[in-house]
This record gives sequence, C-alpha cells and structure tokens, in this order.
Amino acid sequence: MDHIERNYNFIQKRMIDQMEDSITLGRKLIETELDAGVLNFIIKPIIKTFYDLWARQDARSNTLKQIKISLDAGLDMLKDGASDENFNRIAEENFPKYLEADQTSIMANHEHKNYSRLKNLTKETFINYLKEIIKLLNVEDDVENYGDLCRVVFQLKELAEENLMKQLSFTEEAIKIIEEDPSILKVLVGKKTLVKVLRRGFEITKAEFIKGLNDTYDKK
Repeated sequence: MDHIERNYNFIQKRMIDQMEDSITLGRKLIETELDAGVLNFIIKPIIKTFYDLWARQDARSNTLKQIKISLDAGLDMLKDGASDENFNRIAEENFPKYLEADQTSIMANHEHKNYSRLKNLTKETFINYLKEIIKLLNVEDDVENYGDLCRVVFQLKELAEENLMKQLSFTEEAIKIIEEDPSILKVLVGKKTLVKVLRRGFEITKAEFIKGLNDTYDKK
C-alpha cells in the first residue's frame, strides 16, 4: 500500500500549495479592489489587518482541517471498500466536520434565507472532492507528482477539464448567492470589498487552474 501513502502526500502538497496561493491572492486583491473614497487611508488598513489575521489563523488552520478530513475520508473508503453504501456513509459522517471548518460557512449567517443553498453547495463540493481523491489515492502506476496522478486518472484532457469545470461551478454558484444578497455575510466591515475580492479571486484562480491543466496535458 506504499502507493497510497505516496499519492496522499502528492495530493496533500497540491492542496496546500493551492491554499497558500489563494491566501496570497486575496491579500493582493484587497489592495487593488478596495476603494473607500476619502476614507481609504483609514478603512484600507483596517480591512487589510483583519484579512491578515483571518488568513494567518482561521483560514489557514481551517483549510488544513478540510484537507485532512477529505484525504482521511478517502483513505477510509479505500480501506472499507468504495461501494455506494460505504461512500454515502463515510461522506455523511465526515461532512459535518468539513462544513464546520468551511470558511464560507463560518462567515455566513446560518439563519439567513440563503444559507441552506450555500450549505448544499458545500456538500456537493465535498462529495465531488471525495470521488476525485479516491481515484487519485488508488493509482498504482509509477508516478512522480500530482500531474502524473491526474494523467493516470483522467487519461484524456477533456475528462480532466470536465471534472475541473464541475468543481469550479460549485464555487461560482456559491459566489453568486453571496453577490445576490451580501447580507448573508456576518462581517461588519468591508462587505462589498469582500464580495468583489471573492469574484475577482475566483476568475483569476479559474484561469490559473485551466492554465495548469493545459500545462499538465500539453507538456507531457
């Protein structure tokens, strides 16, 4: 079972790298997207300080929890057998922990009329992650990195792109819900800026993911 531990490490590294890139991008976007008019010199430092504290503590630690929950759930499924029954059971057992560590859920008012929609999208995201993780963990071929894993699991670039677009669609739908009614967010300062950062960050990240996919399949 050495290949599973190897694959676990490849996937974990990839997910942590993506997390760090997202946190760095968010900090940059606050600088470029924030416009508080004449109060800029007062408001901008407050929001940047809040973001830095949030990113360094809550966002990073909770995302690491989500990564571990997802990967460990994948391990459990391989151990118990990835039947539909086991998949559903393990997904249901682990989703509450995943949701508890989800930054969007943490920053949202759970009594808001649209929160159930956000929660359902988070569950869809989690389930789709698990399906992908199981396939990646189970690769026995001689691979050297995450890109190799993807090429084994998704032998055609079109299949990998379809899976990526499906995953991104959940995130985009969640952002649309927040854009539709920003009052769902519990934050007191910079709500409009946060929504703009979410949208702009998503568009940039989507483009980077597509470029990464093209690099993985076009430069074998």
